[in-house]
Amino acid sequence: MPAETKTATAGTEADTPTKSKKANITGKAGLARVTLLDGSLLDVTIDRKAKGRDLINTICAGLNIVEKDYFGLTYETPSDPRAWLDLDKPVSKVFPTDPWVLQFAVKFYPPEPSQLQEDITRYQLCLQVRNDILEGRLPCTFVTHALLGSYLVQSEMGDYDPKEMPDRRYLKDFKIAPNQTPELEDKVMDLHKTHKGQAPAEAELHYLENAKKLAMYGVDLHPAKDSEGVDIMLGVCASGLLVYRDKLRINRFAWPKILKISYKRHHFYIKIRPGDFEQFESTIGFKLASHQAAKKLWKSCVEHHTFFRLMTPEPPTKSSLFPRFGSKYRYSGRTLYESKRNPIDRTAPKFDRSLSGRRLTSRSMDALAMAEKEKDAQKRHTMGHPPEHIPDFESPRSRSPLKKDKKEKSSLEGDYSTHTGADVAAGESASAVAYLGKDQSDAEKEAKLKKKQQEKEEKERKEREKKEKEALEKAAKEKAAKEKAAKAAAGAAAAGINGNDDLNDSNKSEKSGKGRGGGLFSSGRKSKSSSPTKEPKDKDKSGKAKDGKSGELVYADLELAAA
Repeated sequence: MPAETKTATAGTEADTPTKSKKANITGKAGLARVTLLDGSLLDVTIDRKAKGRDLINTICAGLNIVEKDYFGLTYETPSDPRAWLDLDKPVSKVFPTDPWVLQFAVKFYPPEPSQLQEDITRYQLCLQVRNDILEGRLPCTFVTHALLGSYLVQSEMGDYDPKEMPDRRYLKDFKIAPNQTPELEDKVMDLHKTHKGQAPAEAELHYLENAKKLAMYGVDLHPAKDSEGVDIMLGVCASGLLVYRDKLRINRFAWPKILKISYKRHHFYIKIRPGDFEQFESTIGFKLASHQAAKKLWKSCVEHHTFFRLMTPEPPTKSSLFPRFGSKYRYSGRTLYESKRNPIDRTAPKFDRSLSGRRLTSRSMDALAMAEKEKDAQKRHTMGHPPEHIPDFESPRSRSPLKKDKKEKSSLEGDYSTHTGADVAAGESASAVAYLGKDQSDAEKEAKLKKKQQEKEEKERKEREKKEKEALEKAAKEKAAKEKAAKAAAGAAAAGINGNDDLNDSNKSEKSGKGRGGGLFSSGRKSKSSSPTKEPKDKDKSGKAKDGKSGELVYADLELAAA
């Protein structure tokens, strides 16, 4: 079945305001053969000196699309099967000969498709999501394939009719999944019955509302390696930069957390804002297959950040006396904020829908072949050898906030600060715009998780302090008991020593008295003082007083020690 081919010619200067008058009058005409999202071909005759923006304006005018800021043009190169055309440069610089083979595609996926102003824009987005699913860029589960396919059938064929659709054979022309099975078609038919009464525009909106929840919706993937040489995929989307390994997301860097993005040769770097408990900015590096791959990733980050985060594009840098060796590229189109701020005042256009994918089989490069080429390109982009140079990001010099950039950079370098003047002027109000709802919801989830973690840590800290306090009190009680026992033992020992000294002194005095009696009277006559004296009744045989003071002191000391 031959491909359906349409023709379009570049209009006057009023139709394409970005085209100069000289481009309309002088120069030879070039032929651009553009593959549209529904699989049909569109031949556009345009001046060879025309820029990419003139070409896409002509294509959108032929398709009756006003919200053209979401779309772009891709082409195939030997090293990249899906390269984006620079809209600010002449198309003839990329294609030396006719025809210029291009593909019309969605470049910026809106986080909230319901906020698109026209149904025809949502229809084109449905076609793009359908192509992403068929080409393997947007993986889905069996249930999601069936649900999305049922909305496509409802949009194109209307309500389910048992007479005209007795079995699943009416779905044979629909391309719903890369590996479509009879079981999937049966499930699509069952779900199609539940969509009775939905208009085509309503079914397409339901299709997009379910598609936006997929993990890879609107993610521009780039194969790379981390600092340890592990194969990863870097994804650029509306909310920031994502890191995937083995088809699982392992990290996410939101745009507000990124201070600067840059590349040098085949290395790509991002500078991260310090966290709550950090003092220095951290730099993370990735290695890509080539300098062209690093620059492509850098440009994608610049474009996505400018389109989704800024109110207006960053103005071009003024020329200075010193030459600038870095990349001068900046996104110059309208931002999402500018696109939504200008309401469209026209009657909703009528257009034919073709969501079945019948025309995709006639494309010069069908969906599955395109997917295989992208896989081969990714294999070429992943390197088996370890990185030649891995920056030491943990060194104090690389982490110091006082480190200044070099004034002169090589032609293989590029940098871009996400903390631009326009972003500062936007302030917090820009982050509160509705199109950032997805980013805000992610931030709220992170805040809740962080709050739960803090509460858990606080609870553990209180329990730990309670246990430490109880241990200290127990140790203090044991220490006091030991000191008390030691004092009692010391008092008892002191009392015993004093009692023995008193007894010894009394015995000595008695012996000395007896000696003195014999010595003083030398005549040998017994004196009265030398006569034996009677022992007092209150003394026992040992000579110790029964109720003496020494005994009272001993008992008193024991009572004091016991107290």
